[in-house]
Amino acid sequence: MAAAKQLMDYAVDEAVDLFVLLKSADVRTAKNGKQYIAIVFEDRSGEISGKYWDASDEDVANYVAGRVVHLQGKRENYQTHPQIKIFHLRLSKTGEPTDPEAFIEQAPMSRKEMEDYINQTIFEITQPTWNRLVRKLLGEYQEQFFTYPAAKSNHHAFKGGLAFHTISILKLAHSVVNQYSDLNGPLLYAGAILHDLGKTIELSGPKSTVYTLAGNLIGHIVLIDGELVRACDPLKLDPQAEDVLLLRHMILSHHGLLEYGSPVRPALREADVLHQLDELDASIMMLDTVVEHTEPGEFSERVFAMDGRRFYRPSTDKPEE
Repeated sequence: MAAAKQLMDYAVDEAVDLFVLLKSADVRTAKNGKQYIAIVFEDRSGEISGKYWDASDEDVANYVAGRVVHLQGKRENYQTHPQIKIFHLRLSKTGEPTDPEAFIEQAPMSRKEMEDYINQTIFEITQPTWNRLVRKLLGEYQEQFFTYPAAKSNHHAFKGGLAFHTISILKLAHSVVNQYSDLNGPLLYAGAILHDLGKTIELSGPKSTVYTLAGNLIGHIVLIDGELVRACDPLKLDPQAEDVLLLRHMILSHHGLLEYGSPVRPALREADVLHQLDELDASIMMLDTVVEHTEPGEFSERVFAMDGRRFYRPSTDKPEE
């Protein structure tokens, strides 16, 4: 029996008829003065935007993020970006799919697999201060770490994406340390595990993800540095000691450039490696997503986070059946 068609399975100009989750629903005003809802639809295959024109106050009250709806429309492309032209939209009824969890994209590893990999890597953090800080902070944010996305959009924007992104970087880090034995592996692994942990405070969670007030005003880099400094007190550690400062620097510099949000640029070999691995993993995930949804022999939509470039999928690259 063929699997039920999902959101990203529809081709351009094909009629769409399925249940989906409203990942976001923002009320805006059109040039004619009428309100409309800018919607992002989501299921486990991905997400596509659409505009619900001439929305009534009742529509605005009904179509809010986190609700499951029945969507009828047509898949289109607008300036190379996929979108849904909405013909009809209604809330899911009793007896129909209503659980948002069933529509949220999941990490390609199980939670147990991710927990096992992280726990094994922690044993490799042989420097006592870094090991204690990693254990302390992961213990406090464990549930969020293994369920939150790594971003609202762009890369690893799915349930469990934060842990999966971290593990991807750790796998790369293990290879790099194996190749360049002079690198401080424990420092690199500790920095990799903690570098994005602040996203458990910056983001609201895996369902209908938005930025929190702290996320908007402060950002995940400074947030987790503050948590690391706070964790030093019960552990009887000095936040100004060199070993603590090295780990703080790994976190504070991992975006690489000041204009990308890092308070400082990398000034350690391990910090620069972490930045490069973070960029590599995020870029590959974005490219995998966009190329997967591009027909062989065609160019992808423009990837805003990669300078608006389009990427070609070779005609010999046939998708798996």
